[in-house]
Amino acid sequence: MVHTSEHPIFYVTADVVCLTVRAGAFQVLLVERGGDPYRGRLALPGGFVLPDEDLDSAARRELREETAITAPPFIEQLATYGAPGRDPRGRIVSVAYLAIAPDLGDASGGSDAAAAAWYDVNRVLQNRDSLAFDHHEILEEGVRRARGKLEYSPLAPDFCPPEFTIAELRKVYEIVWDIHLDPANFHRKVTRAEGFLEKSGTTTSGTRGRPAQPYRKGDADRIHPPLNLQ
Repeated sequence: MVHTSEHPIFYVTADVVCLTVRAGAFQVLLVERGGDPYRGRLALPGGFVLPDEDLDSAARRELREETAITAPPFIEQLATYGAPGRDPRGRIVSVAYLAIAPDLGDASGGSDAAAAAWYDVNRVLQNRDSLAFDHHEILEEGVRRARGKLEYSPLAPDFCPPEFTIAELRKVYEIVWDIHLDPANFHRKVTRAEGFLEKSGTTTSGTRGRPAQPYRKGDADRIHPPLNLQ
């Protein structure tokens, strides 16, 4: 197609909000930019979509190339950002993705990222100038989506290992929501939510030596009614 002034060229990037519960904290994966613009500033991992790849593939590739982290099973489109002037290089639209998993291990910078590491979500969000481009806005939306989905979708177990106790699951909610939850009320609500959890059939040592029942993620694709734990 011939480029005309009536139809200016738009470039497309894929950026990833990768969240995890790590070292007892809600954390996000960030890179240090190795080139201009914003050289040396922190940013979400991402980059330009290649001519021969789709958006999902671009997000997964950029995450792997810039951080050495493989995209987890849960990764979905978050939103599209295309405000004029959001990128000093030109008219660039970003398709942002949300990725969530338990501790994915240490990250290392690659491609055009000088470094990559995990950062405390709340500390990053406290400073609106902490991230390059409009990535603070994108991170805010990713965190909002993740926190909201914990109420109505079976997302919380994706922060846990394959088998987990109710106490471990409650800790995920407390860390992500940054609140304290009543253990008895939490246990009652999550175990009564149809299809949310299923017993693993084994036991493990619980607090004060009492056996704890491990659970696995159930087959429900939505929690109804929402847990409303806060």
